[in-house]
Amino acid sequence: MAAKLKKGDKVVVLAGKDKGKEGTIASVDPKAGKAVVDGINMAIRHTRQSQTSQGGRLPKAMPIDLSNLAFVDKNGKPTRVGFKIEDGKKVRIAKTTGDVIDA
Repeated sequence: MAAKLKKGDKVVVLAGKDKGKEGTIASVDPKAGKAVVDGINMAIRHTRQSQTSQGGRLPKAMPIDLSNLAFVDKNGKPTRVGFKIEDGKKVRIAKTTGDVIDA
């Protein structure tokens, strides 16, 4: 199935401890159906000190399920993403406004 949410998309969290927060997708794992969003679903990870890094208790963004994310359209509202054929190419569109997301 085609990816409805991609790296760089601005999304809002629909469910969970970070419900209502907005962020940008840093990476997507389509096989697992999860995405890492900057500043969302943060967890503390203990890391050992090395020559390059200080170490200690560092916050890290953990993956969140794609079903708990919604794309934010140009009006700043959460919307679903659909597909449409334009000029022989498949493009993503915002369901609420009908605008093309990425040309």
